Amino acid sequence: MDCRASRTQDPDDWIATCPGFTREICEELRDLIFRWEPDLKEGINSNMLCFSGRKRVCALGAFNDHVEIAFFRGGEVADPAGLFNHGLESLSIRGIKLKELSEVPKPALRAMLHAAVAVDRSPVVLPPPKVKREPWPMPAVLDAALKKHGKAAAFFESLKPTYQREYMVWISTAKRQETLEKRLAETLSALSAGKKWAQRKEA
Repeated sequence: MDCRASRTQDPDDWIATCPGFTREICEELRDLIFRWEPDLKEGINSNMLCFSGRKRVCALGAFNDHVEIAFFRGGEVADPAGLFNHGLESLSIRGIKLKELSEVPKPALRAMLHAAVAVDRSPVVLPPPKVKREPWPMPAVLDAALKKHGKAAAFFESLKPTYQREYMVWISTAKRQETLEKRLAETLSALSAGKKWAQRKEA
């Protein structure tokens, strides 16, 4: 998006000063947006012509070599026609860059605008909160072994809980006594060498 100071705060002047071929495209897009969603209000922000409902829904950006239609909650707008070609990695603003209006099918653009207005009328959908895992109990056999191996214990204590958990789970899930003893020996050796669980087999 264009973060330069706006060259004007008047939408008509903004359209009139669009560079080169972009003026005609922006004029037509502006007309289409008001035809399809006449209740939107227009204004200028960050040198873009913005269309707002509750908040900003979409905006037009006129550049020297292309026009961009940006949707401010594009990450929540369905795009079955695959119109978005900019900001696809964003969870919020996504855009459509074009050099000719014929590049965008009007029925698909109209459907996207209606969807964006519907999203604007709804509350922002926040990602679900992360569920904090319960601490893994320290296996008694590991606790006893660490008390006898100061170097291994010191490195274990320096590890973040996530990395401590890997060792504790590995020891706790051993089914056979032979497996438990083998894992315990590898754990003490790796910790003494300053290695996390994922690094334990590295030379």
